[in-house]
This record gives sequence, structure tokens and C-alpha cells, in this order.
Amino acid sequence: MDKPTILVVDDEEDIVELVELNLTREGYKALTCGTGEQAIAVASSKLPDLIILDLMLPGIDGLEVCRRLKSQLKTEQIPIIILSAKGDESDIVTGLELGADDYVTKPFSGKVLVARVRRILRRKVEHSEDTTPIKIHELTIDPARREVFVKNKPVELTFTEFNILKMLAKRAGLVFTRYQIVDSLHGSDYVVTDRTVDVQIVSLRKKLGQYGEYIETVRGVGYRFKD
Repeated sequence: MDKPTILVVDDEEDIVELVELNLTREGYKALTCGTGEQAIAVASSKLPDLIILDLMLPGIDGLEVCRRLKSQLKTEQIPIIILSAKGDESDIVTGLELGADDYVTKPFSGKVLVARVRRILRRKVEHSEDTTPIKIHELTIDPARREVFVKNKPVELTFTEFNILKMLAKRAGLVFTRYQIVDSLHGSDYVVTDRTVDVQIVSLRKKLGQYGEYIETVRGVGYRFKD
């Protein structure tokens, strides 16, 4: 079986070489580019299995690249790991709000980055294998197509929002802490704060309209989908 292809987007040659070296050692195929415009073009034409994306790029910055890729049907399901020197909580939250699947700060460990890549790709396969539709009244969650409908109208969710909704809806009535939610989607070493999960939940509720009320806050604990 062919190893997945990873697109590395960074304008620092030494960073690109380090990331590419660690990826190829693990047998992954690496594509590289140094600008936001190139990233969008390569992602759209080559459809890599995952993208490692720097934020401070010449031309279109990394956040705009993320936003555009996640808003296009052709590329919206490609997982994105942001790799950036910007490590403030606000930067991490912004990246996740735009649909990034992970956020790694520089300086970084090559082994840890590859572990993040491996975990996301594995979870991507696990999520794709779970294809049983979930129906709650006029809310439909279709894992096979990664689509959500409310009253037969499509609801546009980011990759992470979809996975959070599916996780909660599949286990309706069970309470999950914020860290359990993140651990299920990204792994226990994921850099996260309470604010990160709360942002995802607020966005989900807004997009689901009246069905957003099904996602309940359990004060002092976390969240659950109404049974």
C-alpha cells in the first residue's frame, strides 16, 4: 500500500528540510512549497493526504490558505497541521476556528510532529470507516459523506466540528470533558485549553440552529448530546 503524501508549506528552507527528512524516514511522500499561492495550487491539484502549514508565509498567509482550503469542496477534508512560531492561545484558537486539525509550535521535535501526522491519518481512516448515518428527528449526520443536514438543508461544518458533533451524537446522554473530546479527536498530547473546545461548541450550536440546543453544557464538567 502506498504511503500517504504530505504537503509541507514553509518559506524557511531549513524547516522544510527538517520536516521532509523526518517524514521520508517514516516512508511518507513529501511535497514542498514556500508560498500560500503555491500551497493552494498544489493542494487542489495533488490532493495530499495531509498538509503541514506555516502561518507566516509570503503573499497569502497561512490562515488565509487554511480558510480557502477548508471552504472548497475539493480540499475541505484534507487535514491541516499548523506549524508556527506563533504560540499564543489566541493564535491557536484562530487556527482551529478556521478548521485546522492540530497546532504545533516552533521550535518543535521532528519525532513529535511525525507522531501527530501518524495519529491524524489513523483517525482519519477510523472516522471514514464509521459510515452508519445518525438521525435525530430532522437532524442527519452522514459519516460516509461527511455531511450534516437540518430539515434536508446542508450545514457546512469544519473537519473538527463534524467529528465533535458525530462523537457526541453517537453517545447521546454521556458527558464528555473538554479534554476527553480533544483526546478522542487529536490525542492526549494535543495543545489545548478550555477555550479551544468552547469555541468549537459555540460555532457548532450556531450552525445547527434550533438543533444546537441538543448540545448541552454540563457545568463544571463538559458537554453532552441530549439523550
